[in-house]
Amino acid sequence: MRSAIPRRSAILLLSLAAGAGALAAQAPIDRRALVARHAISWNEAHGQIPLGNGEFCFNADGTGLQTFGGNTLSHWAWHSSPLPPGCTPADIPPTGTVERGRLAGPMRTAAEKPELDGWMFRNPHPANLARLRLVRTDGAELRIDDIGNLARGYDLWTGLHTSRFEIGGRPVTVQTAVHPAMDLVAVRAESSLLGEGALVIALDFPYPSADGAGPWAGDWNRADAHASELSVRPGEDRAAIARSADDSAYRVSLAWSKGCAFRRETERRPPAARGAADGHRFILSARGAGSLEFVCAFSAAAPDALPTVAETQRASAERWECFWMQGGAIDLSGSTDPRWRELERRVVLSQYQMAAQSAGSWPSAETGLMGIDFWSSQFHMEMVWWHLAHYGLWDRWPMAEKALGCYRTFLPVARRLAAQFEYGGARWGKQVGPEGRTAPWDGSFVLHWQQPHPIFFAELEHRLRPTRATLEKWGEIVFATADYMADFPTADTEGVYHLRPIMPPSEQGVTTDTVFDLAYWRWGLDQAQRWRERLGLPREARWDEVRRRLAPLPVSDGLFVHSAEWRDTYTRRAWEHPDPIGVLGMLPPQEDVDGATAHRTVIKVWQTWDWQRCWGWDFPWMAMAAARAGEPRLAIEALLKDAGGKNRYDTRGVNTGGPCPYLPGNGGLLYAVAMMAAGWDGCPQRPAPGFPSDGSWLVRWEGLKPAP
Repeated sequence: MRSAIPRRSAILLLSLAAGAGALAAQAPIDRRALVARHAISWNEAHGQIPLGNGEFCFNADGTGLQTFGGNTLSHWAWHSSPLPPGCTPADIPPTGTVERGRLAGPMRTAAEKPELDGWMFRNPHPANLARLRLVRTDGAELRIDDIGNLARGYDLWTGLHTSRFEIGGRPVTVQTAVHPAMDLVAVRAESSLLGEGALVIALDFPYPSADGAGPWAGDWNRADAHASELSVRPGEDRAAIARSADDSAYRVSLAWSKGCAFRRETERRPPAARGAADGHRFILSARGAGSLEFVCAFSAAAPDALPTVAETQRASAERWECFWMQGGAIDLSGSTDPRWRELERRVVLSQYQMAAQSAGSWPSAETGLMGIDFWSSQFHMEMVWWHLAHYGLWDRWPMAEKALGCYRTFLPVARRLAAQFEYGGARWGKQVGPEGRTAPWDGSFVLHWQQPHPIFFAELEHRLRPTRATLEKWGEIVFATADYMADFPTADTEGVYHLRPIMPPSEQGVTTDTVFDLAYWRWGLDQAQRWRERLGLPREARWDEVRRRLAPLPVSDGLFVHSAEWRDTYTRRAWEHPDPIGVLGMLPPQEDVDGATAHRTVIKVWQTWDWQRCWGWDFPWMAMAAARAGEPRLAIEALLKDAGGKNRYDTRGVNTGGPCPYLPGNGGLLYAVAMMAAGWDGCPQRPAPGFPSDGSWLVRWEGLKPAP
């Protein structure tokens, strides 16, 4: 059944015409038209479009498969390589370090056996589950220049990827879709080349390594390090492959259309021509049929039943229509500023990319489910906010909830880490995998701005669900976080509490009293007290004492600066993340944060910063600050600034502002634009307060929630 359109703002036209400010009756946004005008068309054979359901992602190239590149990844599929020789599991510190005592500086020693440092950084890592390719019947690989007249599109409304191309002048059509509730890809391929046996589908598997570079993740040369056990029932169009590598295992289940044949590659080759990798390669052929259909599912255990290709396509279409019809929507098509289409494209495609890759059982890696990044695709806990906070403003909170369960899962490790450093409460890690252990890096334990994040997430949920159940759900996490935040600062002889040693978000070194951390510390401790009051509990005196005596926000020449020690913020340090603008940008107003200083800071950062030495989420961060400072024109400029690729959104809508495809930029954009459209607590009482009101932007929106 089709979901009803959200009513909160469905009948409002937010008119920003000069001199206007009235709300006029207006029909709901035509959401299908909004989405359709940004359908992805990318006629490059090597380009990969993520087809995902939030938990699982099949990255399809121009052939609709992974003929020239693309990975198959899931939030649940992780692998760890064997330990270095002479090391045992007992040698791995469960917190990520053997250091003890209150923090005095950057990490010095992770493990007693230094050979474990590199191992802990690279493990665990996601496993590339498989690749599916078109190959010639003799096993020869296709080349990109074999593909002619490629016409390829992805329908965001139905989740159907369609590729039409020619090989040797002969047409080929491939349709690909991912099931919304199973980690399953469904493919329908048509070509006379299939019927003649000139083309087949190859399914093969790598050893799941995090090392190496290339179009497919994994090590394809270690055939003896993993196993692919095939079981096929005679007479059935179905097979299962049990996959194992070291301590990880999963199952691949396939079903195909009548007339097709599926077998291991070694069965097609004479013994003398067989290679070691053939044991991990399987061939699906359709000689005499001219077309084939198959589904390929990945899971920890075999599914009871597999849907057909048609059933998968229908389920995909129902899921994506439901997604687009529910939650928020922003239509900018009535604007006269010619940049409206590009900003709207980025917003629509960012919604898709986050829903496809960052709505699963764990927080996303920086590169989502597109590949394995420099950080072994582990989670940067300071970046969880940028991946998931937007769901609170777009009224799609259930898409964040499973991943936010990481705080409950990691709580025992976080408590142990705090205790190991002789602090109370829970100290959240930095770069972690599903086990919660922090990976070795100099700044792993002096970077602190991830600490208040769970309090922020708790508040986002409470704004949506102001119930006792929400308070109890987050209570222990909020209180453990606040206990650490109250214990980490150290008092000087005058009783002033300082944050030290601490690394700011800009990661330019270790210093004292960083401006954003101090502001976030204030907000977090205040909010934790409100949480206690909501539960009918007395205030914590220790939290109040530390909050009241925290060092002042560092100011120089009427501007916020990186830290109390770094007064050269706008000369030698005007690069990387612009920490000073976050004080009143991502964070709501606080009584002891001077708005005039924040406003001057926003202008100064915009004028002096080296934006080509920033990251993708810095631009929406700047937009949030500009909007709160009453500079909506600057907010638009920040969102669309040309910064040498750092603020680019490619054909798929993926932000490229990092060393890899960079989803924090997409998540940050969604938070900033929702806030600019629906407003924030204490914002000016006019439509779309974060957009210019000079008539150049007409902002229609539905289903959004104001930001804190």
